[in-house]
Amino acid sequence: MKYIEMFGTNFIGLFQAGADVFMSFMTGIIPLLVVLLTFTNAVIALIGADKVEKWVVKRSNNIFFRYTLMPMLAVLMLTNPMCYTMGRFLKEEYKPAFYDAAVSFVHPVTGLFPYANAGELFVFLGIADGVTKAGYNQGSLAVRYFIAGIIVIFIRGFVTEKITKILTSKKQTSATRGE
Repeated sequence: MKYIEMFGTNFIGLFQAGADVFMSFMTGIIPLLVVLLTFTNAVIALIGADKVEKWVVKRSNNIFFRYTLMPMLAVLMLTNPMCYTMGRFLKEEYKPAFYDAAVSFVHPVTGLFPYANAGELFVFLGIADGVTKAGYNQGSLAVRYFIAGIIVIFIRGFVTEKITKILTSKKQTSATRGE
């Protein structure tokens, strides 16, 4: 009987802990996410979506823009998973590399802009909790994570673009030989 009572108490306690976390989100992170997302959409609306699109298309020929600023803007303005649609402004040969860069940036962005990939926020907060318990600043972690993310997405975009060019040239060579 004692074990059944202990099981019942702990079972309900699990749900109570989940409810407490949920309420902390409702009074903390969720309002922040809504305000940040609203701000981003307001900026796009003020500038004009068509102007934003024209600006992106014009600059997409620059490799640094294509694999740093473009994925960063896509993730911040469109959030995950909508950010991948920004690749539509690119030539076909650049799309795989853009996707690689964008998908790699949805994680490092969460420390500074949690609305961009709210599903990943739990991972960042878990890491940040450990960093905070070790005596370090969570803000510093978020900035370093963001900067490292920009470096990584450029490298990934550049390397994936080169791999794509190699693979498409092999495919074209095979097609011309009739293989």
